[in-house]
Amino acid sequence: MDTRDLPLSAGHAPAAAGPVAKALAGLVALAVAMGIGRFAFTPVLPMMLQDAGLSLAGGGLLASANYLGYLLGALSAMVIPTRPERAIRFGLLAIAASTLAMAAPLPYAGWLVLRLLAGMASAWVLISVSAWCLGTLAAYQRPFLNSLVFAGVGSGIAAAGLLCMLLVAAGWHSTAAWAALGVLATLASLAVWRSFRLPPAAAAATAPAAAAGLRWNGEALRLVLCYGIFGFGYIIPATFLPVMAKTALAGSPAFGWSWPVFGFAAALSTLCVAALVARFGNRRLWRASQLVMAVGVLLPALRPNLFTVFVAALCVGGTFMVITLAALQEGKRVAGANATVLIAAMTSAFAAGQIIGPLTVGQDGFSGALTLAAGMLAAGALLLFSSTREH
Repeated sequence: MDTRDLPLSAGHAPAAAGPVAKALAGLVALAVAMGIGRFAFTPVLPMMLQDAGLSLAGGGLLASANYLGYLLGALSAMVIPTRPERAIRFGLLAIAASTLAMAAPLPYAGWLVLRLLAGMASAWVLISVSAWCLGTLAAYQRPFLNSLVFAGVGSGIAAAGLLCMLLVAAGWHSTAAWAALGVLATLASLAVWRSFRLPPAAAAATAPAAAAGLRWNGEALRLVLCYGIFGFGYIIPATFLPVMAKTALAGSPAFGWSWPVFGFAAALSTLCVAALVARFGNRRLWRASQLVMAVGVLLPALRPNLFTVFVAALCVGGTFMVITLAALQEGKRVAGANATVLIAAMTSAFAAGQIIGPLTVGQDGFSGALTLAAGMLAAGALLLFSSTREH
């Protein structure tokens, strides 16, 4: 057996599963949490607009309810102590149940509640998988394993998009899509259910650090503001990309490919983060990626057609997870031992931006909201220039 498959810290007994198997379990958990719990609504939305009597403004409110749930979930995870593997299991169960329930004949208010709950659960899984990785993968000192785990976000987005594209081609309605996604979430959760186990020592090591002592200087506030702008800017295409594609393609079934392309770009780019950070540093990578995202967001506003919508899918999908990982690592660098509270503040600002973003989209189309988002992203990238040493 390769010695790299053994933890490097003393006192750890060999685990039953190797590091790649553990990373793949994290990948699946994030695929369920983000691909279904957070973003399955995106490829289902065109179906709901057509067969469920949902308006574009109503769809934006449903998206914001999910993002509000993500904010509440992130905040509650800070104050409710629990072992990561328990939170992962609870979150996966809640995502599967709330997704299946979306297929039931419910009033609009019921949809709002279910999307809120799914958002809360997805935050719990994302935060807890991150903590679980620190306890089980960090000891192997193989940075690619973390990239593999977070590739689950894009993988889940791509899988949900492909499934919905197949259902649209088969003539199924949105209720069937929610049922199929709920079944997929259930099966994937069962497949990794037994994987999330931590020895007591590792569980203690992943407990939240004390929040006291963070110095709220200009650099910390800059990161919070820029991460909030990022949340606002990327979420409009991340919520409405298939609707934009369907409009640009005059209803052609090819619009369904926009969301899988977004997901594949996210998954593949995530696998490159470790090498890119080593080459360019966190802040330079964040800044460059956000400028690329701004271009991708702006193009469909200027000329909505097949080419610009799919360029947006590549530019936004290929940068949003890169920015996420680079930004969180930069937060750790700036805050040092007090990183927990800074990252929590960044996550809260990010979630607030996500809530506001979809509300800027009205019945008159996407151009105004996309132009505003692109301008904000470019401004946020400029704010990342500083006189401090960049990493």
